[in-house]
Amino acid sequence: MKLVSYIKEGHEQLAILVNDILYDTDGLHPELPSTMSMFLNYWDDYYTLAVAINQSIQDGKISLNKGIPLGSASLLSPVPQPSSCRDADGFSSESKEFPVLSFCNHHSIQGPGEIYCMPDHLQDLDFELKVAIVICRQGKNISADEADEYIGGYMIMNDVCARRLEKEEMQFNRGPVKSKDFATVVGPWLVTSDELELFRTETKDGHLGNCFQLSMKCRVNGKQVSEGNLADMRWTFAEIIERSAYGAELFPGEIVSSGTFANGSLQGLNSIGGPNDSSYQPQWLCEGDTIEMEIEGLGTLVTNVVADPNDFSLRAKRKNRE
Repeated sequence: MKLVSYIKEGHEQLAILVNDILYDTDGLHPELPSTMSMFLNYWDDYYTLAVAINQSIQDGKISLNKGIPLGSASLLSPVPQPSSCRDADGFSSESKEFPVLSFCNHHSIQGPGEIYCMPDHLQDLDFELKVAIVICRQGKNISADEADEYIGGYMIMNDVCARRLEKEEMQFNRGPVKSKDFATVVGPWLVTSDELELFRTETKDGHLGNCFQLSMKCRVNGKQVSEGNLADMRWTFAEIIERSAYGAELFPGEIVSSGTFANGSLQGLNSIGGPNDSSYQPQWLCEGDTIEMEIEGLGTLVTNVVADPNDFSLRAKRKNRE
């Protein structure tokens, strides 16, 4: 099942997507909620009913007149108001004992479309191709062998990063903040776990939780620049949830990302191309660029780089004060 949040008459509306048609949940059944937040907070009450209705749509038992074309809708983040956002280093082998986590600015989560960048963001602007999950049940001290039951669904994430700002920040060993707090794009919809069953693959030895064979690609202005696979994660989402929930309560609506694979960003690609080719020119995103992230089973997430009309530089302001 694919769940979409879009703008309807100025308000958030939850819909089920079937064959490029959006069907408002509350219009399909009076017991279904109209927002993703409500759906996630009462997941066990709504999920089975929604799956049954989704099947009825696919079987042609519900009139197409009840829906609107996907192309006519203005999409939001599938989870418009996440309660938090964690970024895991799920592909990295740097830590051999546990997945490393950091918090992101959940207020900067947005859906597909334009990402507004200040001048300092456009200095070595980068994408990060990731998969994100959404928590659908409250829990604490969740073990990895039961953690998949807390995943409401999966979606694509473009964790946009301003590398020049990041380089300045990381020298103080406090992690990225200003380099990542302006835009994190997710979507275009939330795909529930049942729809990914045909992509299930064997979990690596010594690990617990579901593993999916999903190809991951990124194109910039129509040219493919990155390719990987979700099955290459060192840590499963179940293990990442176990680490996240240790001594801490997780709540419905929290987003957790997979982290970036080796070639899942321009920085990763530059680190390979530069040392091996003296004529290599580092690649970065520019104003006007279009980024398309395609993940098997999850769809295609499209974002466009736009200069923020509030055009001023932090560096220029600093110099002026000096």
